[in-house]
Amino acid sequence: MTQFHVWSGPHSDYSRPAVRRIGVADVFDALKAGARDFNEKPSHYVFLAMIYPVVGILLMAWAAGAELLPLLFPLASGFALIGPFAAIGLYEISRRRERGLGTQGRDIWALRHSPALPSMLALGVMLAIVFVLWMVTAQGIYTAHFGEAPPTSVGAFMGDLLSTEAGWSMVFQGMLAGFCFAVVVLACTVIAFPMMLERDCGAACAIETSVRATMANPGPIALWGLIVAAMLTIGFIPLMVGLIVTMPILGHATWHLYRKLVARPAR
Repeated sequence: MTQFHVWSGPHSDYSRPAVRRIGVADVFDALKAGARDFNEKPSHYVFLAMIYPVVGILLMAWAAGAELLPLLFPLASGFALIGPFAAIGLYEISRRRERGLGTQGRDIWALRHSPALPSMLALGVMLAIVFVLWMVTAQGIYTAHFGEAPPTSVGAFMGDLLSTEAGWSMVFQGMLAGFCFAVVVLACTVIAFPMMLERDCGAACAIETSVRATMANPGPIALWGLIVAAMLTIGFIPLMVGLIVTMPILGHATWHLYRKLVARPAR
């Protein structure tokens, strides 16, 4: 029976995998490889990819119905915080394609038997907590500028946002806070989930390796973060339908970025 573990791997020894230095060209190579994986278009992509826009639309509808209009943008941007966990199935597709294994729906569903699942779920819960903290922070910034009363309409909210000093101040503080959240999540998880999936190393080792990879490659990782933000923005514009394309490409590309950043495990 597989030993249950979360923060550490199944064994008592702790090894720090070698982290490589990469360049800008490597980031774009990973993105191209992700696009190639996506172009294979297995039938279960429709199911995997539709999760993102459907969940997003439901969240937006809930926020609007609950008079939480000021939280619509934080909800949308918060996708970037939980995206690394949501793309686990896509990492598995790229891993299996790399090894010449099957990539049918039943193959991906077999992830539920992965010994690394507890570690990945634990880190996913951490990202969910960060997402909630981001939403609480965004609500606090709005309340500090406009009070607790919700805006009376979309037009009134946009008018206050774009034509008042308080609105511009709120935008600046919100963007600054969102940037801080995004940097922390990017540094801690840029390759954490693919690494746990392949090595079953535990969440602590995966996070530590992601941070080391980020510190060793600040420029390329910053570029990757900008690419993620840009592609998610593009995906959100047409009622989130674009996420059906952008999210899978980013998920696959993350696997290939992991391959470039971390030396392969000894066999």
